[in-house]
Amino acid sequence: MEPDTFTDSMDLKVRELLKEVRLDYSPAFTQLVEDTVLAIKDGIDKIPEDLKVWAQRSSIYVHDCLNGFLISVILSYLASQNKINKSMKAKEILRVTLSFIGTLGPQKPIGSLTIIEGIVLLTAPGFVRDIGADAKLSSNIRSQNLSQIGGSYAIQCVAECFHEKDYLNHRYHAKRCLYLCIIKKYLKLSSVVCKVEWSTLQNEARKPVLLVYPAMHLAEVPGFFVRIIPTAKSLFAIAKLNLNRNNVRVLNHGGTIPQATPKYNSSILEDMFLEDSTELIRKTFLGWKELGESSILLKVWARQRSSIYVHDCLNGFLISVILSYLASQNKINKSMKAKEILRVTLSFIATSELWTRGLFFKREGEKAIPKEERMPNRETFPVVICNQSAAFNLAFRVSKIGFIELQEEAALTLKCMEKCKDGGFEEIFMTRVDYASKYDYCMRLNLKGKSEVHASGFCFDDECWRLYEQKVHTLLTQGLTDRAKFIRVTWRNTSSECSIENGLSMFDREPLLVGVLVSSLEKAFRVVDIGPSAENKEEALKFRTFWGEKAELRRFKDGTIAESTVWESEHWARHLILKRISEYVLLRHLSLAKENVVHVVHELDFSLVHGISDPISFSGSLLGALEVLSKRLRLIQDLPLRVSSVQPIDPAFRFTSVFPPEPHPLANDEVDVPRLRKLTPSCIQPLELEGSGNWPMDELSIEKTKTAFLLKIGESLQNTWGMTCIATEDDVDVFTSGYVFRLKILHERGLDLVKREIGRDQVKQVTSADKELFVRSQHSSMINGFQGRYPVYAPVVRLAKRWVASHLFSACLVEEVVELLVAYLFVKPLPFNNAPCSRISGFLRFLRLLSEYDWSFSALVVDINGDLSQNDKREISDNFTLCRKDYEENKQHGRTAMFLAAAYDKASEAWTSFSPNLLELKRLVAYARSSANLLTKLILEEQIGSYKWECLFRTPLNNYDAVILLHRDKLPYPQRLLFPSELNHGKHVAHGKASKSFHPFMLPGDLKGSSKEKEFSNTIKLWYDSLGGDAIGITWEKFPAKKRGRDEVGEEGKDPVDVLKEVGEVGKGFVRSVFLLKAPRRMN
Repeated sequence: MEPDTFTDSMDLKVRELLKEVRLDYSPAFTQLVEDTVLAIKDGIDKIPEDLKVWAQRSSIYVHDCLNGFLISVILSYLASQNKINKSMKAKEILRVTLSFIGTLGPQKPIGSLTIIEGIVLLTAPGFVRDIGADAKLSSNIRSQNLSQIGGSYAIQCVAECFHEKDYLNHRYHAKRCLYLCIIKKYLKLSSVVCKVEWSTLQNEARKPVLLVYPAMHLAEVPGFFVRIIPTAKSLFAIAKLNLNRNNVRVLNHGGTIPQATPKYNSSILEDMFLEDSTELIRKTFLGWKELGESSILLKVWARQRSSIYVHDCLNGFLISVILSYLASQNKINKSMKAKEILRVTLSFIATSELWTRGLFFKREGEKAIPKEERMPNRETFPVVICNQSAAFNLAFRVSKIGFIELQEEAALTLKCMEKCKDGGFEEIFMTRVDYASKYDYCMRLNLKGKSEVHASGFCFDDECWRLYEQKVHTLLTQGLTDRAKFIRVTWRNTSSECSIENGLSMFDREPLLVGVLVSSLEKAFRVVDIGPSAENKEEALKFRTFWGEKAELRRFKDGTIAESTVWESEHWARHLILKRISEYVLLRHLSLAKENVVHVVHELDFSLVHGISDPISFSGSLLGALEVLSKRLRLIQDLPLRVSSVQPIDPAFRFTSVFPPEPHPLANDEVDVPRLRKLTPSCIQPLELEGSGNWPMDELSIEKTKTAFLLKIGESLQNTWGMTCIATEDDVDVFTSGYVFRLKILHERGLDLVKREIGRDQVKQVTSADKELFVRSQHSSMINGFQGRYPVYAPVVRLAKRWVASHLFSACLVEEVVELLVAYLFVKPLPFNNAPCSRISGFLRFLRLLSEYDWSFSALVVDINGDLSQNDKREISDNFTLCRKDYEENKQHGRTAMFLAAAYDKASEAWTSFSPNLLELKRLVAYARSSANLLTKLILEEQIGSYKWECLFRTPLNNYDAVILLHRDKLPYPQRLLFPSELNHGKHVAHGKASKSFHPFMLPGDLKGSSKEKEFSNTIKLWYDSLGGDAIGITWEKFPAKKRGRDEVGEEGKDPVDVLKEVGEVGKGFVRSVFLLKAPRRMN
């Protein structure tokens, strides 16, 4: 596809996205907004003049805000009244203070601090003003669930309600909250208002805001609300809130030097400059349509990335500020389209050197802000975006870690624009890059009720929750060392049901989230960490202090004696090492109980293990047995053509088999073959022989010649090495080292034709067996090399295959399809920074790929080794177009609904020719979407009710029309059964007993290949688990209508119950019960 075509496609999709997310300001919606704002104004107007409010009757929040410096305030007051002086001893001061506190009554103020056990005089705000840059500038966007649509409105606090020194010691914050409490009380009396809820401004607990929901509901905006934000323009002298000043007097260094409170000061300055900042944005956006559209696109982009759209990084307001700055510097102009502005903005965020100097809006008539005015902000905050006064940093909440991540996401987005099709539209705007899918390891710290978090107070310069974030980040950085490339810690304290009246202790209800990106798997899975040398006493002491009993002195091979920590682990369990380190560090230094630390890493391992170990641990013995057999095959001398190569094609050899074969103690050179053949699975090995021009030309003769070679191979193995072999016309089974290997011969002439693909007629001469073996060997070789590059690939594939089988999709997706789908995640990780480095994040990305990919209009091309040229890609595109045309013309018998191309299969013929069809794919997509949503919730939230990890692999049987339950002891591998299936509803059609003489290793899928297949193929469809499920789902296909004539009987008149009984009869001795859940719809 040409670049211009990509651009046109991107533009079209962007236009459609803007139509979808931009709010439609219909007359009804406009009226709703106006009525809600008018109701807010009326409610506020009803507040009596000079209302007296008793602080002790107000919210606990006020007291929590004042906690930590209240005693210092009382001491200051006593000193000002000469009730205590420097000549008094500490014990005497304590007695006087306690005596004074005992005399305080409910109406007695303490000097000017009338909010403490006293009264506050409230006056209605001067105005209610729209400050929502989102609300009137056509840049408001709908959230994904349409439940957070609203505009922001300012209420200006009247200066008469505040004392000139209320900027000290959180007095302003306490009165601000009390102000909102009264407004909330009167708004709730309005009939136009449905409810009023609390929220916070950018997750800052000491700055609550009100969310007002109107009583009237519109279907187009079901979750509309108005956010009320108090402002304090010109309330205090700006010089008093200088970044170097201390305004929380309880903070000092060594009791003598006051500690600066830049974040506290900025918190108040934010309210003072909020109206000015909003006016600056309004003027910039006014009449600039493309700028508003680019703002929408940036907000969609940011909201899809939950780790940057957070309190210490980016928000909608800052996006508008950055765009306004770029406009003021002429880096964007009105000739640009929204997409161009988006690119320029992302490039500025990712690469501009101005960030190191700070962004400063110029004052009118001045070329630049003086250096002495810029320096305080640059020295205090990691990111600086100052308004025209240079006194307030609009980005004071942005942390260094948050900004690093923001720059990285912006750089990745630019990479998507350059490398992904359609300009990266899907990757940029439609793909969720959240905690669960982005980070390799996620942790939740459940800190509800943990008083240690706020032991020294809730709010000083910064809030206790932000300090705890920093503490956790520091500990994990020190504990994980170079294992972690990036660690992100965020604590969203504001829940949807927060109640400010109950105090700040309610802000610990949500879990603290930790995301870890590993630097490399080699480092992450390292067993030993080497610390400082024993000779470095100071560093060694720090190391032992940090690690405690885990630290030990060891001598290494190079003679070095150093401190170290050792994390012994089985090879298959090394993905748990990071979990063990994190748990140890957090439990040791934060005094947490083990149940408070939830590390999401091993929760899905139950689906892959037998007992306490992973059967993948047997892979070493399997590969050893293959090596022995391969050598012996090549050493056979008495063959006309010697064996030139042995290619393993079973998934076990590429480590992607969910349950690789385990060695059987009897499968050796001398064995009871008829009995053991039923007990041991086979691994298929195609053999290639030396080239020869004497092969026959017709297909039958070629197959007979192959049979002769196989017989001779079996005879030679048996005679030379005493190996037990069983030969048939198609293959030979070899028993050795506890395994059975099935050998097949790949015809070199057919192989040559497949490789060259010269003409249609010649390709048709290749036998289906040769072609299948060739394709399987190509796939196996490719995947085997691929999993060597990505060690996590194989575990992710195993989880994906287990999920596919558990939901009875074994007949729809063959194993090779799952392997290619997962490989695509590693080959094309964008918009993520890297390929998955943990099995759970990889599994989640697999589910989202399956559920969100546009299968109808896009071919999925998996170029594992980068072999595809532009011509190859063009050929794949043409094949896809023909396939879709054929499918649209004949949906009943057309090609598959999933087009999956690879270097060896450019026409999607190998694995998805006939399945999944459209209905199967829709079912797959629905199940994948449901599982992805559940997995995301399990990673990020508490496990609630029955929705636990097991539900990801427990399929709902009520989604089928009928269900067959099997005898569990007759399953081929009963130990692989995850959850026994039971039904307590539906019509019980048939019941069968287990036969003692019944073949014990029949798979559910064998019913589909039985002699009854043709009879049932047009009536029912079977859904089964090939890995060990005890249930088979049945859905009705075309069910003929019943004939009314008594004399007309036949297949068309069969009752569904009779059909199910016949199905049960096919599996007699294996089928336990048959249930009819839904009767079929008759087809005329």
